[in-house]
Amino acid sequence: MARPTVSAVIIARDESAHLADCLESLGFVDEVVVVVDASSRDETEAIARAGADRVLVREFDDFAGQRNAGLSQAHGDWVLSIDADERVTPELAQEIQTMTIDLTRDEVAYRLPIRSVVLGRAFRASGTQNDRPVRLFRRDLGRWEGRVHETVRVQGRVGEMRANLTHRTIPDMRTFLHKLDKYTTLEAEQFAREGRPWRHADLLVRPAWTFAKLYLGKSGFRDGLEGLMFCSLSAVSVAVRHWKHRELLRGPA
Repeated sequence: MARPTVSAVIIARDESAHLADCLESLGFVDEVVVVVDASSRDETEAIARAGADRVLVREFDDFAGQRNAGLSQAHGDWVLSIDADERVTPELAQEIQTMTIDLTRDEVAYRLPIRSVVLGRAFRASGTQNDRPVRLFRRDLGRWEGRVHETVRVQGRVGEMRANLTHRTIPDMRTFLHKLDKYTTLEAEQFAREGRPWRHADLLVRPAWTFAKLYLGKSGFRDGLEGLMFCSLSAVSVAVRHWKHRELLRGPA
């Protein structure tokens, strides 16, 4: 019986600073597919074509759409879905190889722990310690859903890896603020599409609760000044997305 194969699918937009290192960490897979946002303005596409087996340039609709487009281009028995600013550690690469070739196991997908580097600091708290999304799954048994915070719906048992992905997210404040603006817009638009009502508590209570949950409940104080900024701006993002939602419901001024 042939050895099961693994495809890696990466989504990327303006990721010339990260993509090459991401590709280098994937030397153990059988195939790499990169989905490049057509709005990229840097060398992302050129780097992808130099280091990937297949490149798809696509207009962004939503994150699930981008990932499913890459999934449709993959040929491996298993799909590892990662972002350009993530890295597969050697330990995780070995664990993925071991798990996917073991035909006695009945898992069809695996959760991967993620260790985030935020504002240049490796985080161990602030809520990031709980990040264990499904990122490895049987190609024929999984599909992405959700326009903003997308997840994989799989048909079968889900296991968990021990080794982790490294996520080099939010290297500086400019990136943080750019992501805050982008994601709050997408979230507000989703609220409006769903017909969700706007409430004053969304501005008066939710941001404060978010800060308290992350900084105190999730021990964000253990991540130093970077943790304070992360928890504070996470609370601000809650306020911003609900304000944008309010603007959408009210219409042009």
